[in-house]
Amino acid sequence: MPLKKTICLVAGARPNFMKVAPLLKRIRAESSLLDAFLVHTGQHYDAAMSDVFFTDLGMPEPDVYLGVGSASHAVQTAQIMIEVETVVHERKPDMVLVVGDVNSTIAAGLVAAKLNIPLVHVEAGLRSGDRRMPEEINRILTDQLSDLLFTTSRDAHEHLAKEGIAAHKVHFTGNLMIESLVQHQHRFDAGTILTRHQLSKSNYVLVTLHRPSNVDNPESLKGLWAMLNRLAGTLPILFPIHPRTRKMAKLFNLSENEGFRLCDPIGYLEFMALQRDAALVLTDSGGIQEETTFFGVPCITVRENTERPVTITEGSNVLAGTDPDKVYAEALKILAGDKKIGKIPELWDDKVSHRILKVLEQYFKEEIK
Repeated sequence: MPLKKTICLVAGARPNFMKVAPLLKRIRAESSLLDAFLVHTGQHYDAAMSDVFFTDLGMPEPDVYLGVGSASHAVQTAQIMIEVETVVHERKPDMVLVVGDVNSTIAAGLVAAKLNIPLVHVEAGLRSGDRRMPEEINRILTDQLSDLLFTTSRDAHEHLAKEGIAAHKVHFTGNLMIESLVQHQHRFDAGTILTRHQLSKSNYVLVTLHRPSNVDNPESLKGLWAMLNRLAGTLPILFPIHPRTRKMAKLFNLSENEGFRLCDPIGYLEFMALQRDAALVLTDSGGIQEETTFFGVPCITVRENTERPVTITEGSNVLAGTDPDKVYAEALKILAGDKKIGKIPELWDDKVSHRILKVLEQYFKEEIK
């Protein structure tokens, strides 16, 4: 029996783990042709931002942990490249697979491309149109380097075609992060955390804010913070605060009124339950726009653009911009009952990793011929 082809899966930040988990499990359980090992770059190095996700998702310990940690974009990307290159030289994978749009994604992609190792990008073709976002640069460059591109929505194919990506490389397989959600939703329970914060189901607003454009600028964060304090007078707010945002709030001397509750980052299972049970979610996260769409929970995205327009055209998401007054007005409208539920987009199910695995196997079968 010939040796299996080996895929190096690279992840580094908490959104990556939800995308990698079902695919890693599927490859190891079902493929007679492929094997995989997991490299955790350590881009999210805080236990609350990383380790708990491995436990909640039932993932094995990573085969390789690089422990890169926080740094500037250039330093972090460079360090990940150095470390991933070492791993690739030692383990000699037949393919490198990256997910999402973080620095780990483009760093591992560059290593694979320069060493002439086939590169796969899961969640390809998403575009915000805003190149001021580091993630947008990571998306565009990773897609240009990739040999196989797996998409979560059909509009991604239009973006890739405009950028000159050959159609035979692109495969519409669905949303891998939603597969994790579907697999684990029977375990979602927010009861403990709601009791701890004296909240009740469908009677609170869940908030996450972490993007530099919202939290690093004093005027932006102060304006949004004041808006949240004001909104907390209508309905209690729970804000699992990102370490970056907490640091900036402290630096800018911001405080919370009654009804505005901060807490540390939350594990996957509890956080999914908090989204599902919220009256409204207010966020600047890409993944949360997708998860709330699956749950049919109203979501306000505090950004001027989104790389996930399907959550607006089909889902429950509203793009409100970053003006605190406009965000506040949209929130009041939704809480008064003027909200959209939307529908679950095509191929957002529990078969995404199965579709991806079939394409990967076919790629190697054709290579062997």
